[in-house]
Amino acid sequence: MRSVRSEHLIYWVVLVAIFAVLTIDIRWSADSLGEPLRLTGYLLYGVMFLLAFLNVRKRLSMIPLGRASFWLLLHSLGGVFAIALYWLHAPILWPSGVYEQAIAALVYGVTATGMFGYVIQRVYPARLTQTGLEVIYERIPGEIARIRSDAEAMVIDCTTTTGSDTLARHYFETFDWYFRRPRFAFSYLFGGQRGLQWVHQQWHTVGRYLSAQESAFLDRLTELGYEKTRLDVHYALQSAMKSWLLVHVPLSAALLVMATWHLILVHVYAL
Repeated sequence: MRSVRSEHLIYWVVLVAIFAVLTIDIRWSADSLGEPLRLTGYLLYGVMFLLAFLNVRKRLSMIPLGRASFWLLLHSLGGVFAIALYWLHAPILWPSGVYEQAIAALVYGVTATGMFGYVIQRVYPARLTQTGLEVIYERIPGEIARIRSDAEAMVIDCTTTTGSDTLARHYFETFDWYFRRPRFAFSYLFGGQRGLQWVHQQWHTVGRYLSAQESAFLDRLTELGYEKTRLDVHYALQSAMKSWLLVHVPLSAALLVMATWHLILVHVYAL
């Protein structure tokens, strides 16, 4: 692990060195009446296509084209290099023209979604492991339906056995809503535990009004609630890991189209 981190650090140092040399060369070219915008433009266009190749690599996972971790590192390096090149090519954070603003918005959108994707791919798998549960994303709705069915059967059993409907009334006022679908996704995305706190609060609220026999049913109901929180965590995190590409890839494609059109215009008007 330490050797891998050292290798990654070397790559980042090399990238910084390349960018420093490129910056000095561009400043010198500008001072000597050169055309630094052409150099940065072509480099940026090439880096964009290199980054887009990662998506091709994912679709060709059956072909041995190197480790996925290496391609992720390469994509991260290229993304940082691309935004740095963009600021060299257009040395302002936000341009004035509408056309240039559209390109800038796409650049920042692709960068932001790329950073989000990198973070969640590094953080979320470990958090999923911490739940102690392994579940396929497509099976989560079925698992939630199973828990809801068990909970409803338990509440009916409690009412029949004890002759009291206190737990049943509390269930249909609170837990029925909770077991209907995944809840508190926003909290789980940012590391919160609102679901666990909500279940504990319901246990504490109604527990004082129940007999010892009813409390046993409440404890079992609460266990089902905690089981559902683990499913909710998986639903929230796996949804984010699956859906961020639905934003990142279209933005990247739109950026490539705009960059290609920009390159064509530059050559047309340069003639």
